[in-house]
Amino acid sequence: MSLLEVKDLKVGFPTADGLVQAVRGLSFSVDPGRTLAIVGESGSGKTVSTQAILGLLPEADISGSAVFEGVDLLRLDEERLRRIRGSEISVIFQDPLTSLHPLYKVGWQIAEMIRVHDPGVGRAQARRRAVELLGMVGISRPDRRVDDYPHQFSGGMRQRAMIAMALALNPKLVVADEPTTALDATVQAQILDLIAGLQREFDIALVLITHDLGVVAGVADEVMVMYAGLPVERADRRTIYYRPHHPYTKGLLESIPGSTGARQGRLRPIPGQPPSMIAVPSGCAFHPRCRYAMPVCVAERPPLGRVTGDGDHASACWLPHQAIGLGEEAEAVRLRASGAETR
Repeated sequence: MSLLEVKDLKVGFPTADGLVQAVRGLSFSVDPGRTLAIVGESGSGKTVSTQAILGLLPEADISGSAVFEGVDLLRLDEERLRRIRGSEISVIFQDPLTSLHPLYKVGWQIAEMIRVHDPGVGRAQARRRAVELLGMVGISRPDRRVDDYPHQFSGGMRQRAMIAMALALNPKLVVADEPTTALDATVQAQILDLIAGLQREFDIALVLITHDLGVVAGVADEVMVMYAGLPVERADRRTIYYRPHHPYTKGLLESIPGSTGARQGRLRPIPGQPPSMIAVPSGCAFHPRCRYAMPVCVAERPPLGRVTGDGDHASACWLPHQAIGLGEEAEAVRLRASGAETR
């Protein structure tokens, strides 16, 4: 049984210019101890979807369901949701410098979070737990650094402190929202290794949000690619990397330096810009940027359907299912399907 099961989630923001359709019908599930990576460009709905589930978007119009251990999070009042948020479901935010209060010591902030959810824990006990957690995430001399302020920590150390806070109450699910975006490549790898190691140690389910498929190569069990508020492809990690079906997924892969999709060592960017979520294109929202677009792509939105013979591999694309992969043969099939000449 899935730990979290989201069905037909829709999130909109009323504005003076019209309704921003940030998420237009998202369904996914996360099993205990497994990692789901949600990948897509900025504005695709990755962060908004998880924030909606956690009740962090009070001004949004939200519909659908998000069942966590038999309880629909979208139907809970604020008090009941607060008891779950932080204790059973934790979040690692993108920018730890803005997530940590600059006027309070790091250790105090971790200890305070523990005491809010467990009033029976005393100050001294919460402080000891904060020291233990800082040591667990690899911060040296945690008994001294517990009394430092956020500005005294480097970017990587602040993110480690956020991970410590997220794990303080032994949650069952952790949402990591682009946890390495503001870090250099070496620290990125360290943070991802740390998250993966702690996840295995404590058997935590993880939802990892990122815009970079290269980030999740060694972390994710399953990958869901989003575009314009909808999932366009979903499969296990190996299938996504070696047998992608949707042209958008292929474009993301070709944007990774050194990938097999980048020809002659050169990156091939996806042309155009992500669409306005107030005026989403008809049919497949990706068709204005897709080099394989056909008339049906403009007229009808493709369903997220199973790719024949590939288990749980699903793709929302009108291209035939045999048009899979990054090789020249797959290119030819895709071009024939779109009515273009093969090269």
